[in-house]
Amino acid sequence: MSDFLHRFVLHNLGLKLISLALAAGLWMAVARDPVAEIAVEVPIEIRNLPSNLEISSEVVPTAQIRLRGPEGIVHRVRSADVYAAIEFSGTRPGEHTFDLTPQQIHPPSGVEVVQILPSQIHLAFDTRLTRQVPVQPRVIGQFAEGYRISSITVDPPLVTVSGPAGRVQAVESATTDPIDVSGAMNRLSFVRHAYVSDPLVQVTQSSPVRVTVIMEQAPARAH
Repeated sequence: MSDFLHRFVLHNLGLKLISLALAAGLWMAVARDPVAEIAVEVPIEIRNLPSNLEISSEVVPTAQIRLRGPEGIVHRVRSADVYAAIEFSGTRPGEHTFDLTPQQIHPPSGVEVVQILPSQIHLAFDTRLTRQVPVQPRVIGQFAEGYRISSITVDPPLVTVSGPAGRVQAVESATTDPIDVSGAMNRLSFVRHAYVSDPLVQVTQSSPVRVTVIMEQAPARAH
C-alpha cells in the first residue's frame, strides 16, 4: 500500500495539485459564463463522390447552423470553424435528397448544434463526360475603311471540355475572349483563352489558343 501511494498518489504531487486547480478554475469560469446562441452559414463538404459522377445542380446549397454554448466561446466562433459533411459514396446518377443531422455537423469544442436549416438538401448528379468541341473566335471592333476579314484560323481548332454529360452534350463550341481588330489591314495573331458559358462545364486544357486574322481589301463597289 505504501508503494502504491508513493507511485500513483504522491509522485509529482505538486504538478497534480496545480493541474487540478487549473481544471477547477476553468470549470468554474465556464460554469459562470452565460449561455449564448449564434447562427453561422457554412458550406456543405462533399465526401467520397464517385469519380465518374458530377454534380449537375448549378448551386450546391449551404446550411445555417445554430450553435449554443458558453458566451465567451460562442462569440469567437466563425463560419470557417464549422463545417457540414455529407457522405456521397454509392451515389448514382439522378436526383437525390440527403438529410443533414447534428452528427454531420462539426462545430468547435465546447458548443452544441441546436438547429440545422435546411434539414435536407436536394442535388442532381450526372455521369462525367469529356469530349472535344470547336473553338469559335469572338472578333469585335470597327474594321478599317475598305477592309474585311479574309480568313480566321485557330490553333488548336478544338479544345477538350468536361462536366455533367447532359450539359457537355449541349455545348456546341467554346468561345475565345474578345479579339479587337479595329483598324487592322493585314495579318494579325492573338493569344486568347477559350471558355464555355455553362458554369458546370470546364475547359480542361489550361493553355490558350492562337487566333490568326487576315484582313483584305474589299472589292470596290461598281458605280
